Amino acid sequence: MTDSKKKRMSMLDSLSTAGTPLVPGSMMSSNRALRSARDAVDAHHVWELDPAEIEDGRYSDRLDIQDVHDLRTSIEQNGQTVPILVRRHPTEAGLYLLVYGRRRLEAIRGSDKVSKVRALIANLDDTAAVRAQISENTGRRDLSYIERALFAQELLDSRFGSQAQIAEVLNVTRSAVSMAISVAKAVGAPLARAIGPAHGVGRPRWEAFVKELSEAGADQDVLCRIALDVRAAAVDSGPTEDESQADASVSAFDAVSRYLRKSASQTRGQKPRSKTTALAIDGIPVGAIKKSSRAVRLDLANLDDAFAEWLGARAQDLLEELHKRWKSET
Repeated sequence: MTDSKKKRMSMLDSLSTAGTPLVPGSMMSSNRALRSARDAVDAHHVWELDPAEIEDGRYSDRLDIQDVHDLRTSIEQNGQTVPILVRRHPTEAGLYLLVYGRRRLEAIRGSDKVSKVRALIANLDDTAAVRAQISENTGRRDLSYIERALFAQELLDSRFGSQAQIAEVLNVTRSAVSMAISVAKAVGAPLARAIGPAHGVGRPRWEAFVKELSEAGADQDVLCRIALDVRAAAVDSGPTEDESQADASVSAFDAVSRYLRKSASQTRGQKPRSKTTALAIDGIPVGAIKKSSRAVRLDLANLDDAFAEWLGARAQDLLEELHKRWKSET
């Protein structure tokens, strides 16, 4: 942005923020006119902004953190051909909020040869900014299922809106948002990040994955390590000649899923353990109580006949009394 243009925009910002009328009349009308004039100027220019003036406080929608070294080199050699999109900061004059173009912004921030970032300035509210972010990402490469699920959960947790409003922004049904959020919560952000975006792994496989998680009861740290090891091995091995090979995050998903199925199978194959406690009256053994995963069994074989008859007649009352005592004590 040239100095003269920057001064004009700064004046418009300052007047709009201060609420000073340029002509006699309503202050609100003057402010609205100033904002309209500023937006009209924004819409017809590609500005050159200082990267330090741009804040990135957007919702996270990508799991793969890509290196920007090659992009930085390209911009330094050929220039920035595609502008980023920003919007004006709602309270701080001269500052901007990033809508999309994070990698381009980061590439220029790390460059010692390029000092300005080319940007379009749009007049967007929070909802419109999220829509634009999603639209731009979809135009490059659609978000994977787990990325959309985590994105929906973040929108909900940050009080962006209700599930119905989130469904509208993501252009899906409310039930799809509800299911995606439940998957995101069950998987957890740490494990999802360890696996990665896993493009091509859709909703049915992630729902089956959640079921496997529940059945196996595996340690999350172990699962994260499995996923990270698979992805690290893929990086070490380098590119392969088979272009149809699934990306490393899909391989990580498959590896964790296999581990969960094996763990769940072993858990189901284990015989339920039972615990037996001997019972005695006046030091004389009279039987035992046996507890398994399915039942509690009381076996009293050496009781006096009269006591056994008395106990049988009052078993229901005694059971209820013991239950009340348990409730009061716990």
